[in-house]
Amino acid sequence: MAEHNPPAPKNILRGHKAQVHAAAFLRHNSRLATGDADGFVVLWDLTIMRPRAVWRAHENAILGIRGWGNDKVITHGRDHKLIVWKVAEDDEQRLSTTLPLEETPVPRPTPWMLHLLEVNTMNFCAFGATTAISDSPVSSFSEASEILIAVPNTIASEQIDIYELPSQKRIHTVKPGKDNGMAMSVALANLEGSLLLVAAFENGYASVHRLDPDGEWTMTYRSQAHTQPILSLAIHPTNKYFITSSADAIIAKHPLPLVQQDGMAVLDPDNRIIEEIDDAPTDTRSGPSLLAAQLRGTSVRVNAESKRKMKPWEHPHKVANTKHSGQQGLKIRSDGKIFATAGWDGNFRIYSCKTLKELAVLQWHKVGCYAVAFADLESNTMPNDGEDTSKTTAGNTTPDNQDRRIQILSTPTVKERRVQQAKTTHWVAGGAKDGKVSLWDVY
Repeated sequence: MAEHNPPAPKNILRGHKAQVHAAAFLRHNSRLATGDADGFVVLWDLTIMRPRAVWRAHENAILGIRGWGNDKVITHGRDHKLIVWKVAEDDEQRLSTTLPLEETPVPRPTPWMLHLLEVNTMNFCAFGATTAISDSPVSSFSEASEILIAVPNTIASEQIDIYELPSQKRIHTVKPGKDNGMAMSVALANLEGSLLLVAAFENGYASVHRLDPDGEWTMTYRSQAHTQPILSLAIHPTNKYFITSSADAIIAKHPLPLVQQDGMAVLDPDNRIIEEIDDAPTDTRSGPSLLAAQLRGTSVRVNAESKRKMKPWEHPHKVANTKHSGQQGLKIRSDGKIFATAGWDGNFRIYSCKTLKELAVLQWHKVGCYAVAFADLESNTMPNDGEDTSKTTAGNTTPDNQDRRIQILSTPTVKERRVQQAKTTHWVAGGAKDGKVSLWDVY
């Protein structure tokens, strides 16, 4: 995109009265959910660019929104609540379409509340989520019947609680350390059958924690690439690294190290060894060192009696100074090629995941931007609703008039074309302090 011909938004969605804090695409990109500082959620129909459902989900600002399947929406508000709503397409018919900007004589109806968690939201930290680890893992978050939710601990704001849904049970509390300050951003991932928690903190540190088979959490990475509080993070779709943005001008790419069951701590993808610390006195008569064993192509089992532990990896893959402070809401597109941030200077920026190089600046809002979201590119592989699937074989030619009838019957309607366009457009959606949502079609 040339500097003399900057991109322009395709649509502007107006309707929020307060600043937009969260955004997420739902139902194969046919819907966009946005949440504002007054607790309102608007579900936009992207085929007609109009609201399909509007309700007040929380009594305070919304921190995060995410879809779960085609009929559930997760919202996280600063009223100390995380709620799972049932919002199928049929449910939209009984919900209000009156936007937050407009006054209503009676309160807007709310969707059916499936689950409610009382959580700590003093950190301004949105929830992280992933599928639950099971014997038969599903292919995507949307298809999962059980999920895990990560939020800051109710009492100690530097600790992280992990809940299971639909049971609503707290199953883990991770303690990264008291020196980090408040947890500012969290994410969960399933990596080779292991649960990983990624957390970013007020002091600029980011850390990775792995759940071991014995139920204990091991810190495999801890690094301070930022001098200011980290505002957002996102895990790459390959689960090989994650990216952070901060109140400073730094964007950093960090590894997701593994700790294997045989005691070998390695850093993916370079297979570098994490330094091993042995709390027991050094014994020269013991077996070969971990490094020696790795070089010889053998593995060393951890001796439970020696209580060895691994020193976390401390080096990020790459750190880039963008010269633009205050970037948040970081999201990585589903194909893993690019990511976007929402800037306090009123601009959305598109970066390369590989190089961290800035690729585009999306300028329209005159005030600070807080939320950004990508459409899911997996929807681009869906068959065209109007595709002609008729077949002909040698010696069995379809008559011309029958071909014309088939073509007429298979020609998509205006509505079908709009649905297909909404699902396959490379949307970038951004929300700002002005209450407006801009829609862009880039890359």
